[in-house]
Amino acid sequence: MTVEVGAKTEGKVTGITNFGAFVDLGEGQSGMVHISEVADGYVKDIHDVLSIGDTVKVLVLSEKDHKIALSIKQASDKPKPKYHSHRSHDRNDRKPQQHKPESFDDMMSGFMKESEERLSVIKKNTEGKRGGRGGRRS
Repeated sequence: MTVEVGAKTEGKVTGITNFGAFVDLGEGQSGMVHISEVADGYVKDIHDVLSIGDTVKVLVLSEKDHKIALSIKQASDKPKPKYHSHRSHDRNDRKPQQHKPESFDDMMSGFMKESEERLSVIKKNTEGKRGGRGGRRS
Protein backbone atom coordinates (compact mmCIF):
# COMPACT_ATOMS: atom_id res chain seq x y z
CA MET A 1 0.00 0.00 0.00
CA THR A 2 1.36 3.40 -0.89
CA VAL A 3 0.37 6.47 1.06
CA GLU A 4 -1.53 9.14 -0.81
CA VAL A 5 -0.73 12.83 -0.47
CA GLY A 6 -3.51 14.49 1.52
CA ALA A 7 -4.51 11.30 3.36
CA LYS A 8 -4.82 11.24 7.15
CA THR A 9 -3.52 8.18 8.94
CA GLU A 10 -2.19 7.04 12.30
CA GLY A 11 1.35 6.05 13.05
CA LYS A 12 3.73 5.34 15.88
CA VAL A 13 6.71 7.57 16.76
CA THR A 14 9.86 5.48 16.31
CA GLY A 15 12.58 8.11 16.58
CA ILE A 16 13.12 11.70 17.62
CA THR A 17 15.81 14.14 16.47
CA ASN A 18 16.40 17.86 17.02
CA PHE A 19 14.61 18.67 13.75
CA GLY A 20 11.66 16.30 13.88
CA ALA A 21 10.25 12.85 14.55
CA PHE A 22 10.10 9.66 12.52
CA VAL A 23 6.72 7.93 12.37
CA ASP A 24 6.09 4.29 11.38
CA LEU A 25 3.00 4.18 9.15
CA GLY A 26 2.86 0.39 8.98
CA GLU A 27 3.58 -2.03 6.14
CA GLY A 28 7.26 -1.08 6.16
CA GLN A 29 6.64 2.60 5.48
CA SER A 30 7.79 5.48 7.62
CA GLY A 31 7.78 9.23 7.29
CA MET A 32 9.14 12.28 9.05
CA VAL A 33 7.31 15.09 10.84
CA HIS A 34 9.40 18.27 10.82
CA ILE A 35 9.47 20.11 14.16
CA SER A 36 7.54 23.00 12.58
CA GLU A 37 4.68 20.57 11.79
CA VAL A 38 4.39 19.05 15.28
CA ALA A 39 2.18 21.63 17.01
CA ASP A 40 0.29 24.85 16.27
CA GLY A 41 2.63 26.96 18.41
CA TYR A 42 6.40 27.25 18.55
CA VAL A 43 8.14 24.05 19.70
CA LYS A 44 11.58 24.66 21.23
CA ASP A 45 12.22 21.06 22.30
CA ILE A 46 10.35 18.30 20.48
CA HIS A 47 10.72 16.04 23.53
CA ASP A 48 8.22 18.32 25.33
CA VAL A 49 5.55 17.34 22.79
CA LEU A 50 6.39 13.79 21.61
CA SER A 51 7.91 10.62 23.02
CA ILE A 52 9.03 7.43 21.32
CA GLY A 53 6.11 5.02 21.18
CA ASP A 54 3.39 7.71 20.98
CA THR A 55 0.57 7.03 18.53
CA VAL A 56 -0.12 10.14 16.45
CA LYS A 57 -2.58 11.16 13.74
CA VAL A 58 -0.71 12.57 10.72
CA LEU A 59 -1.47 14.13 7.36
CA VAL A 60 0.68 13.11 4.39
CA LEU A 61 2.13 16.31 2.91
CA SER A 62 4.31 14.86 0.16
CA GLU A 63 6.01 11.69 -1.03
CA LYS A 64 9.12 11.79 -3.19
CA ASP A 65 11.71 9.05 -3.68
CA HIS A 66 10.17 7.03 -0.82
CA LYS A 67 10.61 9.99 1.56
CA ILE A 68 7.28 10.85 3.14
CA ALA A 69 6.70 14.28 4.71
CA LEU A 70 4.08 14.29 7.45
CA SER A 71 2.27 16.87 9.58
CA ILE A 72 0.64 16.40 12.97
CA LYS A 73 -0.72 19.94 13.28
CA GLN A 74 -2.45 19.84 9.89
CA ALA A 75 -4.05 16.47 10.71
CA SER A 76 -6.05 17.96 13.58
CA ASP A 77 -9.66 18.77 12.87
CA LYS A 78 -9.50 22.21 14.49
CA PRO A 79 -10.60 25.07 12.20
CA LYS A 80 -7.73 27.37 11.31
CA PRO A 81 -7.99 31.05 12.22
CA LYS A 82 -8.64 33.38 9.31
CA TYR A 83 -5.93 35.76 10.44
CA HIS A 84 -2.75 35.60 12.47
CA SER A 85 -3.34 36.05 16.19
CA HIS A 86 -0.33 38.32 16.68
CA ARG A 87 -0.38 41.98 15.75
CA SER A 88 0.76 42.48 12.20
CA HIS A 89 4.06 44.26 11.73
CA ASP A 90 2.96 45.79 8.47
CA ARG A 91 3.77 49.49 8.07
CA ASN A 92 0.28 50.15 6.77
CA ASP A 93 -1.10 49.54 10.30
CA ARG A 94 0.05 53.02 11.33
CA LYS A 95 -1.88 54.81 8.61
CA PRO A 96 -5.59 54.61 7.91
CA GLN A 97 -6.34 52.61 4.79
CA GLN A 98 -6.79 54.75 1.72
CA HIS A 99 -9.20 53.75 -1.01
CA LYS A 100 -7.34 55.28 -3.93
CA PRO A 101 -3.80 54.20 -4.78
CA GLU A 102 -1.09 56.77 -4.07
CA SER A 103 1.10 58.10 -6.82
CA PHE A 104 4.82 57.41 -6.71
CA ASP A 105 5.56 61.02 -5.71
CA ASP A 106 3.11 60.81 -2.79
CA MET A 107 4.65 57.55 -1.60
CA MET A 108 8.17 58.98 -1.93
CA SER A 109 7.34 62.14 0.04
CA GLY A 110 5.72 60.02 2.76
CA PHE A 111 8.79 57.82 2.93
CA MET A 112 11.13 60.83 3.14
CA LYS A 113 9.05 62.39 5.93
CA GLU A 114 9.01 59.14 7.92
CA SER A 115 12.73 58.66 7.34
CA GLU A 116 13.57 62.16 8.56
CA GLU A 117 11.45 61.63 11.69
CA ARG A 118 13.25 58.39 12.48
CA LEU A 119 16.67 59.96 11.93
CA SER A 120 15.86 62.86 14.25
CA VAL A 121 14.80 60.42 16.99
CA ILE A 122 18.02 58.43 16.56
CA LYS A 123 20.16 61.59 16.65
CA LYS A 124 18.34 62.82 19.75
CA ASN A 125 18.89 59.52 21.56
CA THR A 126 22.57 59.15 20.66
CA GLU A 127 23.65 62.79 21.13
CA GLY A 128 24.11 62.51 24.89
CA LYS A 129 26.04 59.27 24.64
CA ARG A 130 29.05 60.69 22.82
CA GLY A 131 30.98 62.19 25.65
CA GLY A 132 28.76 65.04 26.70
CA ARG A 133 30.14 67.98 28.69
CA GLY A 134 33.75 68.46 29.51
CA GLY A 135 35.29 65.76 27.43
CA ARG A 136 37.97 63.52 28.94
CA ARG A 137 39.37 63.98 32.39
CA SER A 138 43.03 63.37 33.03
